[in-house]
Amino acid sequence: MNFLSTFVTFENLYEVRRLCHWGPVIALSVIAICSSMAMLDSIIWYWPLDTTGGSINFIMLINWTVLILYNYFNAMFVGPGYIPLGWKPENQQETQYLQYCRVCQGYKAPRSHHCRKCNRCVMKMDHHCPWINNCCGHLNHAYFTSFLLLAPLGCSHAAIIFIMTMYTQLYERISFGWSTVKIDMSVVRQFQPLMPFSVPAFAATLFALGLALGTTIAVGMLFFIQMKVIIRNKTSIESWIEEKAKDRIQHYQTGEEFIFPYDLGSRWLNFKQVFTWSGMPKGGGIEWPVHPKCHQHTLTIEQLKQKADKRVRSQVQYRAVENYNGACCPLSKGLQTFFRTPCTEEPRIPLCKGDIILATRGTKWWMYGDKVLSEEEMKVGERVRGWFPRRCVEKCHYDTAASESTSDKKSRGYVGSSAPVLHDSTRVYTSLWIRSTQLALG
Repeated sequence: MNFLSTFVTFENLYEVRRLCHWGPVIALSVIAICSSMAMLDSIIWYWPLDTTGGSINFIMLINWTVLILYNYFNAMFVGPGYIPLGWKPENQQETQYLQYCRVCQGYKAPRSHHCRKCNRCVMKMDHHCPWINNCCGHLNHAYFTSFLLLAPLGCSHAAIIFIMTMYTQLYERISFGWSTVKIDMSVVRQFQPLMPFSVPAFAATLFALGLALGTTIAVGMLFFIQMKVIIRNKTSIESWIEEKAKDRIQHYQTGEEFIFPYDLGSRWLNFKQVFTWSGMPKGGGIEWPVHPKCHQHTLTIEQLKQKADKRVRSQVQYRAVENYNGACCPLSKGLQTFFRTPCTEEPRIPLCKGDIILATRGTKWWMYGDKVLSEEEMKVGERVRGWFPRRCVEKCHYDTAASESTSDKKSRGYVGSSAPVLHDSTRVYTSLWIRSTQLALG
């Protein structure tokens, strides 16, 4: 009992609940179908175990299955690593370079982001993956990427077995018309299948072949996307932050030079930051090796600048003109809205006529933004944001800002009829620039 108690704890049992989600159910079902059908096809119809080649083939199939499940469950249950609740840097002066998380009641360490699904600040967060029902981050990035590599390799092996099984069993029943393709079937004919290759067996093999080929293509593409960011020592979120940094610098013509701080200049050095012989990545998830021209808070300062810029450039007021119940695919809002719903797990927000929303982004048929709350709701710390149909809102043309005189607008920093460039925002940028310069000079 003592031995079991070291493994079976309340926390471990709670983590098992991650399996009760559509992502792991589908992923494990695909793995089970492809691996079991490949083994059955090999043993019964294609390559019996009483041959050397059949035994090696069977061992390889088991090996693929074990390695895939090992990395999959490690990616799920090891997790990305979380910033401790209420975390603060040892040097209190560094808090001015960090964002504060109201949910976790602490500061976000460099490279960390808050995940609404996990409800925690995640170390070196890359994304929240529904297939493992967990975030991909600092601790499980290597396991997740290894799974993305092994799954296509194992499915490719299974797909070859499915194709050869159907070909060998249907060789004498169907004329394929391949006059130029000659395959020696003498070796296959000497093996007597354990049972006839019936129509249900053919249908099951064909279905498994479709799953194997689809997984090989889809997961293989995800692997190359992950490797593209790993060899640059980035995450998907940080790639997006870098793109927004270039856009901000170009928009305001600040003359800054943004250098991504975590690219060590060598693909091999970047690769070793994630993949190690021990399986655990380097570092503790708080401090990171950086480029010689950068410091620990180069990226967090850039995030603060982008956050200030977002308040100026992105938030446009909209007023709800139709009620919306928060449905994911609302058929009552039109066919285009129904079929063009955002393919994301981000929430939808219900609307009532008269609600005010600050929109930050959107598509042709949907918009994303924050609902303006009452003072009582804001004191509680609530924040309601998510997607809503574009047809349910209209732009506020006569809000407070629009009713101001032209002279007031100029005094507040509006320039012409273009997007407002506020003096308050300029002061924020200047303050952040001075902080970053002081920090770089020590």
